[in-house]
Amino acid sequence: MLRKTFCAMVTMAALAACDVTPVQRGPAQPTGAVPQTQVSGPTLSAQQAARSFVQVVRAVEPVAERECRTRTQGVNCDFNIVVDDRPGQPPNAFQTLDRNGRPIVAFTLALIADARNADELAFVLGHETAHHIAGHIDRQQQNAVAGAVIFAGLATLTGGDASAVRSAQRLGAQVGARTYSKAFELEADELGTIITKRAGYDPLRGAAFFTRIPDPGDKFLGTHPPNSDRIDVVRRTAAGL
Repeated sequence: MLRKTFCAMVTMAALAACDVTPVQRGPAQPTGAVPQTQVSGPTLSAQQAARSFVQVVRAVEPVAERECRTRTQGVNCDFNIVVDDRPGQPPNAFQTLDRNGRPIVAFTLALIADARNADELAFVLGHETAHHIAGHIDRQQQNAVAGAVIFAGLATLTGGDASAVRSAQRLGAQVGARTYSKAFELEADELGTIITKRAGYDPLRGAAFFTRIPDPGDKFLGTHPPNSDRIDVVRRTAAGL
């Protein structure tokens, strides 16, 4: 189901927003990121982009829901695809849950406008739905809780006061949430490739946006893997289909 809405209505914490932000718009990026300026084609017109997005949602959403029902048990597979129409938002997309556990995939208008083709939109949508199918929000929250408990325990053992323990809990939650975030992204790339292909789009062409975004490299506790690793996953997965 496609609806226009504000992301502020989302009431549960999202996964760290997936960095699918083309360099040309100049959004904030991790310090030291090296911009990649290769372009895979001209952007679509506003009318073409809007029409392409609607067509992509209609094609990809049922495939993602089918994969969700096949691969999970007791999981809400009724995706709600929304558009974040707040002005000034950079090109981005993310997956989260509403209060009732319904999966939401949000696209900013800037991301839709910056897409070079329908395959890119399809791949991004497949990737974000894959986060939900793989249960990454729950797994990320579990990692955050584990990190908070461990760090708080260490602070207590070393004689920290209540303030030090609270600080350790916050730090531990951040570290725990980031521990497997790179692996989560690669898992979503793999399943997203399958969803994209089964929806009738070209995942290799769709993953070309990785050549246009800053490469996060392989930073310790970074949230995203190197772009080259992600492209390799897409290529290997597509070759096996």
